[in-house]
Amino acid sequence: MLDTASEIFSSLDPLPVVRVSHASELEPHFSSKRPFIVRGLVRDWPLVQAGLKSGKAARDYLLDKAEDRPFAVNMGSEEFDGRLFYRDDMSMNIQMGKAKLPLIFERIDKVEHDEKPPIIYLSSVSTKNYFKGLDEENNVDLGDHAARPSIWIGTKSRIAAHNDFPDNLACVAVGRRRFTLFPPDQFKNLYIGPIDNTPAGRAISMVDFHKPDFDQYPKFKQALENGFVAELEPGDAIHIPSMWWHHVEGLEPFNVLINYWWRDTARFLGGPQNALNHAMLSIRDLPDDEKAHWREQFEHYVFTNGPEVTDHIPEHGRGVLAPMTAQSAGKIRAFLIKMLNNE
Repeated sequence: MLDTASEIFSSLDPLPVVRVSHASELEPHFSSKRPFIVRGLVRDWPLVQAGLKSGKAARDYLLDKAEDRPFAVNMGSEEFDGRLFYRDDMSMNIQMGKAKLPLIFERIDKVEHDEKPPIIYLSSVSTKNYFKGLDEENNVDLGDHAARPSIWIGTKSRIAAHNDFPDNLACVAVGRRRFTLFPPDQFKNLYIGPIDNTPAGRAISMVDFHKPDFDQYPKFKQALENGFVAELEPGDAIHIPSMWWHHVEGLEPFNVLINYWWRDTARFLGGPQNALNHAMLSIRDLPDDEKAHWREQFEHYVFTNGPEVTDHIPEHGRGVLAPMTAQSAGKIRAFLIKMLNNE
């Protein structure tokens, strides 16, 4: 029986490690659509080197680069032990505020070495819009991938298992982080919470990985049988493929991560989560026989999308059934907005 967090994490398979001399060599590994870690990929970053001296040195480095503007910050009580989650009434146990970075870091200075520090967490902050020169001095060249860099800063934290649509290369700059990963098909064993009431836009697992209640969440044992774990040091990086579930912990009193998100599909394509939300609105509560019909429609037009969909239609008249372009994507968006406004 797995009773403690250490027993749970030690029971998981370790993520594979790949060795490269330059980020350009990562492409074949990205193509595998499997997660992996790279030890020391960004160890030469100035931010990493500052963090190896102390958390304060890392904060001073960031303050020197920060724009003079308010930053969004999540704050929560020390009673939650760093876990960003729901209260019993399903409201969030964190509050969002805004302050300039010197004031936020002044608060972290005071609580950094508390036995149980409060939650102070800046999430997904654009390195290009909120800092001057940070991205230029601390960067991974991902070649043709149009990656979007973000920085994550905070005290000890536990981010519930969730997934993201883009691919992700996450680089630990300061502190240590533990990642627990599960393949996309494990979502039924992770007991995913509401999709419209989330800490940061993505539905999360309701299971407390440090104290899992196997009576309430029995299938979580199956998830653990398919899980992986990786503990990353400053300078290490992890690739999290699209839709892989990941639980993330900042293990030190002060932690900084810079990540890169990218999609290899055209930017004009919509987000699948929007389609799922719309399907809940328009299909989920239909009678079973009607849902069966629409399931066949989705299979025909979306999931299989074979030649039988369009072969009988003149090529010039296939409309949105033809391969998607920016123009046809725009027509669909305009049509959906019109229809939704008329409902």
